Amino acid sequence: MSSSELLGTYLDGHLAGANAGLETAKRLRKHVHDPLDAEAVGRLAEDIDQDREELRRVVERLGEGGHGVKRAVGWVAGKAHRLAVAETLTGSGHLSVLLEAETLAIGIDGKRALWEALLAVVPAYPQLADVDLAGLAERARDQRERVETIRLRAAQRSFSTPG
Repeated sequence: MSSSELLGTYLDGHLAGANAGLETAKRLRKHVHDPLDAEAVGRLAEDIDQDREELRRVVERLGEGGHGVKRAVGWVAGKAHRLAVAETLTGSGHLSVLLEAETLAIGIDGKRALWEALLAVVPAYPQLADVDLAGLAERARDQRERVETIRLRAAQRSFSTPG
């Protein structure tokens, strides 16, 4: 495979992850009831959707990607995860929020790594020169901090009360 084909595979994997991440963020927003958590999650789903659209533009700009199977696998994985963290299976709404937040945190870390990896290859792909990759990486860091706030509060609620 050529390096551009490898990049296309990489981007498709991240696009599948972005689709699953958006689903997770929407579920998290629905399950968060505490006002502090609601404020922290705020526009998270919208931000993640904007990032996904930016990634789609990058894929189009590079003329790479289009492996629909990977996107479908990402969608299925997201649906399977939804079942795994359902309150009926975990026995706790707080634990479900904790697991959703951890899943989302991992995805956001991956997204930040994506933007940083693309930043590193701009010399080989000048089509990326005018994409604000550093700004996107910083936005991912901000999103990660917001999710961390929710994650830690959910851990406290889940495990701080004996019995």
